[in-house]
Amino acid sequence: MSSETEDRLPVIDFSKQELKPGSPEWGSVEVQVREALEEYGGFEVLFDKVAEIREEVFGAMEELFDLPSPTKQLFISNKPFLGYHDATAKLLRESMMIDEAHVAGNIDQGLTKILWPQGNISLSKTIESFTQLAAGLEKTIRRMVLENFGIEKYKDELIDNTNYDLRDTKYGRPQTGTEPTLGADAHNDKDFMTLLHQNEVNGLEIRTKDGEWINIKPSPNYFVVIIGESLSVWLNGRLSAPYHRVTTKGNKVRYSIAVFANPRGVYPVKVPEELVADKNGLLFKTFDFEEYLGYYAAQAARGDFIDLKVYCNI
Repeated sequence: MSSETEDRLPVIDFSKQELKPGSPEWGSVEVQVREALEEYGGFEVLFDKVAEIREEVFGAMEELFDLPSPTKQLFISNKPFLGYHDATAKLLRESMMIDEAHVAGNIDQGLTKILWPQGNISLSKTIESFTQLAAGLEKTIRRMVLENFGIEKYKDELIDNTNYDLRDTKYGRPQTGTEPTLGADAHNDKDFMTLLHQNEVNGLEIRTKDGEWINIKPSPNYFVVIIGESLSVWLNGRLSAPYHRVTTKGNKVRYSIAVFANPRGVYPVKVPEELVADKNGLLFKTFDFEEYLGYYAAQAARGDFIDLKVYCNI
């Protein structure tokens, strides 16, 4: 595999009580966010609230993935990438992806009552609490990004047209050898922004501009923030969505839970006029996120992976 570096993503503290819009602390963190995204396309967030629910979250994930395989396979969807996906010979991972996990009742009705006919209120509330926590943090970070680029007037429109999907993932133990096994191919996310939390097992790596891989070491009170191609396109290329992957080794199971901030279907994602008034002009055409995902999934099934920037390129 490509070389790894001892470098690490910037760590930004979002736990301070003084972090309010207009405060000196807000301005300082806002600058740190932009610098980190321009250099790496992501950063780590110190956010103590996630540590308070961490044990319950990973307990819920174990409960989910310990279900019999036929039961897990009941969780299906006709939308790309949603539902249950089993491990393959190439990728030692299982995942469950839930649509609009931020909407009250969706986890209960769309997941737990399918897998537990009698319901599982405790698990539903745990996953819903995590989703709300991550979504609230994502809104704060995205507001800072928009303020930094002088386009904060779009923040309400953008947030109102965002869905928060959630994916639980279990990475199995490699069967043989000491070499790392691929748990997720190198890819960039297609959403606006991803917030990810992982258990104590290493595995997530992010590629730098120089082509080296940063190993993201887990921490109980950290989120990993990664921007997606939708935000990159919407900002007319001012930020780039980094490639990342998961490798696994050793004899421990790795769990991660991620919240994806996706543009709503039928919402036209269009570059703001304020970002095209320079020498580069408009770089990307308006797109519908769900239409793109359908196209991407169809092409990927043929082995052709079309990035959003290619799809929208003018």
